[in-house]
This record gives sequence, C-alpha cells and structure tokens, in this order.
Amino acid sequence: MSDFRSGFVAIVGRPNVGKSTLINALVGSKIAITSHHPNTTRSAIRGIVHGDNFQAVLVDTPGVHKPKTLLGHRLNAVVDQSMDSVDVVILCIPADETSGAGDVYIAQEIAKHPRAKKFAVITKTDLLSKEKLALRLTGIMELAQGFTWDEIIPVSAAIHDQIDLLNSLIGAALPAGPAYYPEGTTSDQAIEQLICEFIREAALQDVREELPHSIVVTIDEFGEREEKGSRPFYDVHATIHVERDTQRAILLGHQGTRLKEIGIRARADIERALVAKIFLGLHIKVSKEWQRDARMLDKLGFEERR
Repeated sequence: MSDFRSGFVAIVGRPNVGKSTLINALVGSKIAITSHHPNTTRSAIRGIVHGDNFQAVLVDTPGVHKPKTLLGHRLNAVVDQSMDSVDVVILCIPADETSGAGDVYIAQEIAKHPRAKKFAVITKTDLLSKEKLALRLTGIMELAQGFTWDEIIPVSAAIHDQIDLLNSLIGAALPAGPAYYPEGTTSDQAIEQLICEFIREAALQDVREELPHSIVVTIDEFGEREEKGSRPFYDVHATIHVERDTQRAILLGHQGTRLKEIGIRARADIERALVAKIFLGLHIKVSKEWQRDARMLDKLGFEERR
C-alpha cells in the first residue's frame, strides 16, 4: 500500500508518570510491567501498534532521574539513545502533578533531537477536573523552549480515554514506510526477557522503600517439555537477585509464603502471555551491591552504552 506509514516512537518522562501503562493501552496488550514504584522500567522495551494504514514501534524507556548508582547512569543513557533515531518523541506528564525541574530537563533534552515530531501527552487525566486540567495544559505549553509541540493531548490509559485518538495522531506523524513486524506481533522482547519482567513485577507488589530498586531477575533454565497436549508446557527456573540478606528475608516471607505468592502471580501473567502452561521455580540470591558493580551490571544485561 503506497500510503502506508511506519516508524519509531520514544515514550519518555520522569519516573512513575504512566509511561508503561500508556504503552500497554496503545498496544492493546500487556507488554510492559507497571507498578506504583518509580523506575520499574529498566530497558528500552518495544511495543508494536498496528493501525489501518500504519505501524508504530513504541519504545518504553526508563524514567529520567538524577542517578545515584551506576545502574541509574546506564538507565539515563538508554533514554538518550532511544531519542536519537526516532520519528516521534512523546513526553508523558501526569495531570495530577505540577511540572518541575525534571520535566524542564527532559524538554531540554527533547529539543536536542530536532528531526523528531514532539508530542506532550498529559496522563492520568481521570484524576483531575476539567478546570484544573485546562490550567495544567497552559503550563505544559511553556515547557517547550526552543521548539513547538506538534501535539498536546490529554489521555487516561486507565479508562482508555483518547487512546484511539493518540494512536491515530501517532500514525499520521510517521513517515511513509513498510511494516517492520508481522500483523499480530505486539512486542519484540525475547520470551526470556518478558518472563523476567513478569516475575519482577510480581516481586514488586506490596514491597516498600529501597527494595523495588534492588530487585533484578535472571533466567537459569528455560525449555519446552516434549509431552504433547492442547497447549505447550514450559519449565522455567529463575533467580531473583537482591542486594542484602534482609531483602532476601522480605521476599522469602515466613516459611516461604511470600515467594510462593510471587510465583503464583507471575505464573498467571506468563501463561497468558505465552498461551501455554508453565512450571515456575524461583530462587532468591543475594548479589551484594549489584547496582554499583560494573561487571555485575554487564552480566545482568545492563551493559554500558557508548
């Protein structure tokens, strides 16, 4: 089709502003984990949106923040690299918070990428009255220093308000090009990466303080059983890494009850995503100060970006 459009879209913003929730809504299925804890996204996860005459590859980036660890520096590098070669940059700004130095900094970074169309998306609009939302829109217009927003659109992923409109605006902003992925593909994440993310999301639930940022998951063993059935059957063994013995005790729970709950929650999400049955074996390991250890970060998949 000669008028088909395709391209790449970076979703950026401060931590915990609804980027992952938005990308799941745009794609129409869960491909990025969500949590009320900031900085739960740690990689440039790609979701695929299939429109009537376009295909958009969405890049869900980590929240831009003042880094306190080597991991934090590497996550910010992921965001900067993600904006280098995309066709559209979407800055997510929550409706229920005022813009501060963080949003100003990100807007200044967006200005360094002149080739990309620039969208300001106000998220979580279901939490704000129309009158307060109008005031919020005025402040967002002032964030654009040295450039003009191509679109400013308020949305609510929670109630799917204006999500279809945003998808159509994204499609219209993309250049002419071919489809990069087959129809029906929702993400280019490897199965193992998706499994790790679902386990981490389950582990993040109901934990507090510094623990969410100390959790990372690796796959030890992943394979399909030879037995035949109505659905495939996979064996998955994974390790949840934390930084201290006290954190291990929290995730383990009394007589292993919390770890069992984590396994139940994660298995349900994994089985839905894989359309398969799985056996999930989880192990907790203390990998001391892994966020500050360059060799450990490389081993866990957070390589330094040059």
